[in-house]
Parts: sequence; C-alpha cells; structure tokens
Amino acid sequence: MVLVVSEEVRAAIDARQPVVALESTIIAHGLPRPRNLQVALELEEAVRREGAVPATVAVLDGRPRVGLDKEQLERVANQDGIRKLGHRDLPLSVAAGVSGATTVSATAQLAALAGIRVFATGGLGGVHREWTVTQDESADLGLLARTRITVVCAGVKSILDVPATLQRLETLGVAVAGYGTDRFPGFYLSDSGHPVDWRLDTPEQVAAVMRAQDALDTPASTLIVANPVPEAEQLDPELHARVLADALRACGEQGVIGQAVTPFLLDYLVRYTDGASLSANLAAVRGNVRLAARIATAWTRG
Repeated sequence: MVLVVSEEVRAAIDARQPVVALESTIIAHGLPRPRNLQVALELEEAVRREGAVPATVAVLDGRPRVGLDKEQLERVANQDGIRKLGHRDLPLSVAAGVSGATTVSATAQLAALAGIRVFATGGLGGVHREWTVTQDESADLGLLARTRITVVCAGVKSILDVPATLQRLETLGVAVAGYGTDRFPGFYLSDSGHPVDWRLDTPEQVAAVMRAQDALDTPASTLIVANPVPEAEQLDPELHARVLADALRACGEQGVIGQAVTPFLLDYLVRYTDGASLSANLAAVRGNVRLAARIATAWTRG
C-alpha cells in the first residue's frame, strides 16, 4: 500500500491503545526554525504523558506517513521547499514523489485511512470573509463532512467568517460541541462571540458520542470538539480586534487575494501583536493535544 504506518502506531491501533493524529503543517509552515522542531517534539511528548501514542502525519518522497520518527520530524522541520498539502494534493504528491506537510484535511484523511479516530490541531479552516464575492472556503469543511474522525480544535481561525462557517458546518452535517463551554471558541480567543448547540464536559462524554455515531451508522462525518484556549492565555480581545481590523485593511490595500489571504493575515497578527498571537496559538494547540489524548483513552476503553 502507498500509506506507511509506523510500527509503533500500527501496534497501538491493533492493540486498541489510544492514538492521536497530529498535523505537520504547523511544523513546516507555522513556526520559525528551530522552534518548530522543539514544538513538534513537545506536542508528541504531551500525547505520551497522557498515555497515548502520537502519530504525526506527513508525506515524504511521495509516501504518506502516519507516525514519524525523530529523523523524519527533523526533516519536516528543516527541509527547504517542503510543500503544503491538502487532501486534494495527496495523489499528486504521491505520483510526483514529493515531500509535504499535511494540512487539517490531508491529516484527517490519512489518519482515518490508518484507523485513527482522534486528531488534534490548532484551528480549522472555514468560510472566508466576503464569501459572496470571493467564494473562498477551506477544503477542510468538505473533507470533514465525509470523514469519520473526532477533531479537537480551538474553533476556526478568527480571521474567517465564524458565523458563516458554523452555518456551513450545519449544512454539511458536521457535529460541533463546545468542550466545557456553551460558546464557540475563536482560536486566539476563548469566545468567538457565537454559541454552540451542544456542550460536552468530559472525555467520556465525547467518547460516548463517538460510539453513538457508530451505533446509529450515521453518514461518515467528523465530530468537532471545540476546546477554548484558557482565558489567561488568550490574546487580548481588544488587541485582537484592533490588529485584525488593520490587517484586513492592509490586505485590501495591497491587493492580497485567494490563498495568499490567510498567511498574510496570520503573519500580520504575529508581527503586530509582538508574537502574542503565536503564544495564544501554541497554548491552544497544547491544550487540544492533551485533551485529544484523554478522549482517545476514553474511546479505547469502551
């Protein structure tokens, strides 16, 4: 098979031990060197401390890999020109023999193919602002609508149209539950300003929903567990609002469009919050990884 699952991850899956999938885009494209490798190792260790097995996902030399060793993690972190791969890019990357870091959609697809049920990330993609003009929507949404996996995240990136994204998820039949909250988190912020219809308060409750999905034999779709960054570690809401407004204005003035919009806005937030947005991002990811490991443990105990 094209898919390569590491021996450790395969053994854990076969023994029904908890496994957590981790994306690699944050390593290759989300953080500067050498901090990116340090964070990658830290997140894997956080999964292990909770009693689960980490499965970082990437494509190396045209081989999709679920579970990387230290040398492979170093390669993802340090190799120049490593591509950013969504799920649509996977067949092309395999045929071309290239290496790439996987986004949410590609990670979710490969993790599900490997038999992993729980995936931790930072924030999801979604519907972009001014969708009626640009028709710009993340590929994450469509993929999650047809993939049976549980994604622990801090909501969707706050640069997006959050209410439109929530509406789109409802239309696609993707279940969304706040973890310990009735509010939908806003990535850098604990509260995006929008409610969620469902709340779950323990890993066992999340695992019960996962089992109900299987028992009902519902169409394969994702369960989104929206886990807010702690208020003490969130980006200051007033600073966020001010810098984001400036970033959106600069984006328009400079004619940034299409796929270039998201990295432009995220980079603007990092620069003009003096790195505070990046700190909030990492705090969210750390919390999501720990929670995902606890959910995976509760799931395997059922």
